[in-house]
Amino acid sequence: MVLLENDAFLTELTRLFQKCRTIGSVVITLKKYDGRTKPVPRKGHPETYEPADNKCLVRASDGKTRISTVVSSKEVIKFQMAYSNLLRAHMDGLKKKDKKSKSKKTKAT
Repeated sequence: MVLLENDAFLTELTRLFQKCRTIGSVVITLKKYDGRTKPVPRKGHPETYEPADNKCLVRASDGKTRISTVVSSKEVIKFQMAYSNLLRAHMDGLKKKDKKSKSKKTKAT
């Protein structure tokens, strides 16, 4: 997995969306990230670890290529605005709702 800067991540995510436009899908996950690279110790060995600030780990994958970035709390608003604009631009492949099924249900009752 490649850890990228925020702007480079958004650029690569755009490329993933363009590559998977006709066939395929892009999976995006977000989770809280505390900066640890090692697993949490067991109960017998307590360790006091306080993260400096809250961070978010964003991952994207198309099945073959995996990219990720870490967004700090200071950069969240800027990243979120760019990320939401990117998602709006590339969410045109969604299927429309079938309105016929809704009218059939009302007629049946």
